[in-house]
Amino acid sequence: MAILYALVSRGSVVLAEFSATSTNASTISRQILEKIPGNSDTHVSYSQDRYIFHVKRTDGLTVLCMADETAARRIPFAFLEDIHQRFVRTYGRAVHSAQAYGMNDEFSRVLSQQMEYYSNDPNADRINRLKGEMSQVRNVMIENIDKVLERGDRLELLVDKTANMQGNTFRFRKQARRFRSTVWWRNVKLTVAYVRLECQFNYVFKPQFVHVMLLEC
Repeated sequence: MAILYALVSRGSVVLAEFSATSTNASTISRQILEKIPGNSDTHVSYSQDRYIFHVKRTDGLTVLCMADETAARRIPFAFLEDIHQRFVRTYGRAVHSAQAYGMNDEFSRVLSQQMEYYSNDPNADRINRLKGEMSQVRNVMIENIDKVLERGDRLELLVDKTANMQGNTFRFRKQARRFRSTVWWRNVKLTVAYVRLECQFNYVFKPQFVHVMLLEC
């Protein structure tokens, strides 16, 4: 477990604390609270054996935790920021007048829960979480691009098919017009041939009407 101990104080007055293991962290924390200079905001870390005490003081409210040295600084200070926001949001202006351990019964459970979260949940590391979210966004974008490209290929194929259909339709119409023209000329030729044949027939078998038929033809 990366974070083993935490407290919230107003100056040297401890308002809530929780320890996940039996150590002298509480005693060392009091010494650190006495050493923090002035009332100005600060972010500091103190080394003690194989543990690191991280301190965040903002607007007179101090949040402190003890963590393994392997936890570095990013996760512990993310924990301290989270605890500070939760404490102020829960108790507001009451933190300026509360007695020692005045919020311990309720808020020690919050300290325990958040210590567990920041120690064991990989999502607690905001940097890694952001990297994971960016990776997910990138994967989604790549997937969407692939889908767009795929739809583009299908659209291009559809356009090609539509163009082919339009081309076939144009050729069909052209062939139909050509066919109608051919049939029309064939009918004209057949009509002329029929008229000529009838004229010849009348000339051979009805000589008395030759002059009239020739005029008609």
